[in-house]
Amino acid sequence: MTKLQTIILTGATGFLGSHLLEALLLKGYKVIILKRSTSNVWRITHLLNRVVSYDVDVQSLELAFEQQRIDVVIHTACHYGRNSDAIHQIVESNLMFGLQILDASLKFNTDIFFNTDTLLQKHLNVYTLSKKQFVEWLQQQSNKIQVINLKLEHMYGPKDDSTKFVPWVLSQLKSNVPEIKLTKGEQLRDFIYIEDVVSAYLTVLEKAHGLEKFNELDVGTGKLVSVKSFLEKLKTIYEFKYGTTATKLAFGALPYREGELMTVEVDNSALQALGWLASTQLEDGLTSIIKECI
Repeated sequence: MTKLQTIILTGATGFLGSHLLEALLLKGYKVIILKRSTSNVWRITHLLNRVVSYDVDVQSLELAFEQQRIDVVIHTACHYGRNSDAIHQIVESNLMFGLQILDASLKFNTDIFFNTDTLLQKHLNVYTLSKKQFVEWLQQQSNKIQVINLKLEHMYGPKDDSTKFVPWVLSQLKSNVPEIKLTKGEQLRDFIYIEDVVSAYLTVLEKAHGLEKFNELDVGTGKLVSVKSFLEKLKTIYEFKYGTTATKLAFGALPYREGELMTVEVDNSALQALGWLASTQLEDGLTSIIKECI
């Protein structure tokens, strides 16, 4: 099968999307990015002269499909709803925007639709509900377009948002705050380095022709680590590199949130069957982000 050449990427200015964009360009794909005219492009400034860009808040979304033949859509844009945003704003981003892209993909006969999903349960919050509702629409339409639904666990790595959990903890360590108030940290998570997530997308992209019309794949290392263990390791590596910090990790100072997910189920066997393996050890991944944040 001829190598797929032209990809539309949403969320290219975000954490995952920016890493994906760089990797796709390195592999020789032609990449079209959909963004807003107000998007902060600091992560991809060095790549903008190598992509075709459409501002979907001032241009028709379909224009990108009209002006070139799109082989693949990789949809990573999302709205986490972390700032008490209205329900309709989250749904507009996570469901309606996705459906707009799906409509255009169907109208212009795009071959494959990659969706970025979460391993979190459907009814956990507005974010997860809106994400899972979009997957249901994708499954319903998968007789018309091949769907690859990648369900991600907790990504970490360079260029993450400073408000995200790991960069925020590092900023507190750097500031030598007296303590960081935390829950007991018994939650089990599958922390996966961003480069391993990107390699999962690339692996599936290259093997997509051998897959079913609708596919769901868990993207994780397959190894669960407690939040407490993860943060203690983060602090240990930080202190090894930059000296002892007075900051105390105050586990148990905060209660668990209502409905707190204490563990996740990750089955990456389908990805492994395609030849993918997570290659970044936790210590190496943490070291890389510590270097970036300091």
